[in-house]
Amino acid sequence: MAHSLDPTKALHTWSLFRTMGRFVAPGSAPSGVLTENDGAEGLPLLELPGQLAAHGFASAQLCHFYLPRTAASYLAEVRDAFDTAGVDLECFLVDDGDVTHPERGEEQQDWLSGWIDVAEQLGAPRVRVPAGDQPPTEQTIALSARRLRELAADHPDIRVITENWKSLLVDADTTRDLLDRLGGEVGLLIDTGNWTGPDKYEQIAAVAGGAECSQVKARESAPGVLDVEDLTRCLTVLRDVGYAGRISYVYAGTDDDEWGRLEQMHEIAGTVTG
Repeated sequence: MAHSLDPTKALHTWSLFRTMGRFVAPGSAPSGVLTENDGAEGLPLLELPGQLAAHGFASAQLCHFYLPRTAASYLAEVRDAFDTAGVDLECFLVDDGDVTHPERGEEQQDWLSGWIDVAEQLGAPRVRVPAGDQPPTEQTIALSARRLRELAADHPDIRVITENWKSLLVDADTTRDLLDRLGGEVGLLIDTGNWTGPDKYEQIAAVAGGAECSQVKARESAPGVLDVEDLTRCLTVLRDVGYAGRISYVYAGTDDDEWGRLEQMHEIAGTVTG
């Protein structure tokens, strides 16, 4: 059922990858999807919350690989920086790990559990973990459901959610199948940019109504030019299916002015959210 979208100005911090100096902490990306980088010229993480507030953001989803270390004292500093800036840490995003891997799945589950511990220390109410990076079969979907439920059971003080993402959750049918098996023990973050094809918007609509968080991704119609039509349509789909969570912007385009493009996304969103 359509309703007004949450007006909170929110973002996924992947949007600021260049602003952060493309920083990727050692040991944070075992799959090799991201290359470790010391981010020497980028914005330090402890300064990020203040910059978010200065640009009008009240909510953020924080990527795990931005943490240069995970000592309790440092995590307390990060938590305090968000609190001091008045920016809500909506969700901690663990951007690697494959619980469905045929040889290392159990090891990856343990690795993810350690990052969920980090999310708890940061005071995040939610943590997003991948459902799996293997093609969907009866076996991989069942394995994902079992291991995600175990992660949630091992961390009852934080809400574990997953995302329509990577090789497992390739469409709405597979995503609904997994969610049915999870029985509400693990929630969903809907990313509007992860599925493509002529039925993209129908696929998103089929699962977005039950999602708890979002990542609304701006694609480009030309280098440096936001695809306004796609962004508007994605936002409209979320509104029309009754999505009730925040709209977290994701800028992943070619313009180095990430703050500027995020502001443009916010202006476009305003035409849909009212």
